[in-house]
Amino acid sequence: MGSLAVETEDVSSDMYLSLGLKETDKGVGVPRVLSLLSSVLERLVLRNETLLEANHIKDVVTVFQGLRAPTLSVRKYIDRIFKYSGCSPSCFVVAHIYVDRFIQHTEMKLTSLNVHRLLITSIMLAAKFIDDA
Repeated sequence: MGSLAVETEDVSSDMYLSLGLKETDKGVGVPRVLSLLSSVLERLVLRNETLLEANHIKDVVTVFQGLRAPTLSVRKYIDRIFKYSGCSPSCFVVAHIYVDRFIQHTEMKLTSLNVHRLLITSIMLAAKFIDDA
């Protein structure tokens, strides 16, 4: 049993390093997990907007809804938050889980009008939960 735990730890450690979830000495660039999360969110926004437009459905209006979409893409927005906030990459994973759960429990669809506000709110909550001392 002891050897299985060591092998599992090595595999998960390599996976964490490749995604950028574990600190390395290099510290170069944005962790890969942030690029993956931003591409998932961008594809989800595109799919939802196409679906809403094709079916002529109005989205549920919430406090997260903006009047117009920000000019900053989701990827650049996440990179900027990572650069200036000092949050760990784990916060962004937890924030994605928060957004996903919020979407599942409401009738709201993720669109370009609300994705930025939902992201910053969920990242702040995740930072309070994970990184706050």
